[in-house]
Amino acid sequence: MAAGYFHRGLGHTRATCELFVRRLPGPRRYLVANEVEAAIDAALDLRFDDEDLAYLQEVPGLREALTPEFLTYLKDFRFRGDIDAVTDGTLVFAGAPLMRVTADIIEAQLLETLVLSMVNHGTMVASKAARIVHAAGGRAVLEFGTRRTHPDAAIGAARAAYLVGAAGTSNVEAGRRYGIPVSGTAAHMWTMTHEDEVSSFENYVATFPAGTILLIDTYDTRRGAERAARVAGDKLRGVRLDSGDLDALSREVRAILDREGCPEAKIVASGDLDEYSIAGLLRASAPIDMFGVGTELVCSKDAPSLGGVYKVVQYERDGKVVPVGKLSEGKATFPGSHQVFRRLDGDCPIRDRLTLADAEPEEGEVPLLQPLVRAGERCAARGSLEDRRRAAMATLAALPSGLTALESPTPKAEGYPVLVDAAVRALLDEIAERHRSA
Repeated sequence: MAAGYFHRGLGHTRATCELFVRRLPGPRRYLVANEVEAAIDAALDLRFDDEDLAYLQEVPGLREALTPEFLTYLKDFRFRGDIDAVTDGTLVFAGAPLMRVTADIIEAQLLETLVLSMVNHGTMVASKAARIVHAAGGRAVLEFGTRRTHPDAAIGAARAAYLVGAAGTSNVEAGRRYGIPVSGTAAHMWTMTHEDEVSSFENYVATFPAGTILLIDTYDTRRGAERAARVAGDKLRGVRLDSGDLDALSREVRAILDREGCPEAKIVASGDLDEYSIAGLLRASAPIDMFGVGTELVCSKDAPSLGGVYKVVQYERDGKVVPVGKLSEGKATFPGSHQVFRRLDGDCPIRDRLTLADAEPEEGEVPLLQPLVRAGERCAARGSLEDRRRAAMATLAALPSGLTALESPTPKAEGYPVLVDAAVRALLDEIAERHRSA
């Protein structure tokens, strides 16, 4: 596409593209925007070095287009446009843009796959993690998903979970990179490579005398709980259950720990947990203090992909702005550059209003798309993860039950309102009429 624009003399055509989600996936009633700011950093860092250009010249479909002039353009490439976007941790809904890019059309086009891959994945994981944290009802959630996804994605998943309220992660690199609290327990392998369970516990306590969480389900969970209490004593911070009937076992283990003089020891549960199983355990009043969640969090198995799209909404021709939109059945897009205004009740979103970008807010509204990049340079400081986390958690805590319910909404259920201004609809009608006439 970049070669096509360049060779047709369109490379400096100004265009505006917007990233949005057409519809909420599966049972989701909201999404938590994530990796938006990382995607912006990646866009600002985008370059073509000599090695990149040498490879591109070997791709059969590109050889003829890679003229010396176009290679010079790519060698000098950097993003010099503008980006307005929501910040990480912002709740977003279907039909409203998360990001608006205005730049020369080649720059805008080259960002499409880059920002979609990052924002789609990051938002998918953060949205799933938010549901899991909500289901835990204030009990700590630890992110345990590194073994179930790619190593690079695992680091981002740990950050996503922490952003929406997870207490920590087992991913040490995520802890180093983002300052996320790191937490873990012994592995089954540790127990199985000792002569017996008691010696494995003794050696673990000797290695970590300041406090120990022992994995007790390798052989017999009940006996494991007794041995853990007797071996560790007051050094026992907790035990982990990773299999079986977690409700029944947690009750028996709690009774054993209390009887053996370890009433302060916590019970950690793990093993293919998701928001539904966690909610079920809480409804049953299972005495579980924290949950380690891995596969379901990082893979979001009930909604494993997010259909975010990045579409051109207007471009300039002969000094005039030309709004454009798709009319495809089920995939129509609103033409023109947009803003989203949100009305709040404290920290709780009440409704959004999609307007043209030059519209004014109504009383009590705040604009969601903020200017973050101008002329290829950041114009707003990137907030810290802790700041984003506090804001996201406050918003999530304020949500009404209609948005936090875990089950899929019924067809008649009222979702979060995203109102579309009459001026936006009128512009779409104008585009449709123009194409009918043509």
